[in-house]
Amino acid sequence: QVQLVESGGGLVQPGGSLRLSCAASGSVRSINVMGWYRQARGKQRELIASITNGGNTNYRDSVAGRFIISRDNAKTMEYLQMNSLKPEDTALYYCWVWAMGQEYWGQGTQVTVSS
Repeated sequence: QVQLVESGGGLVQPGGSLRLSCAASGSVRSINVMGWYRQARGKQRELIASITNGGNTNYRDSVAGRFIISRDNAKTMEYLQMNSLKPEDTALYYCWVWAMGQEYWGQGTQVTVSS
């Protein structure tokens, strides 16, 4: 089992930045991939960034060049640095990991981009 708790969401103006954090606990040594999903109102949940144990990162086209995913070596913390935020980035953001053949989710943190 892996437990995930996000923090760092909030209200930000267009063009601003936010950093999301995710604290992982439990069987963290079993984690293979860490990532971030988001779900906007009325839309499906989508994977926006991921990082493997080897440090390889992948980004959805809509956030590439603006968002940066990172984690600590112990896999107890995961981060999403979000820059140049746009109103269309408004969503509930979820921390996610793949471990022991299954996925685990945090409870979500709201990010609202509005002037």
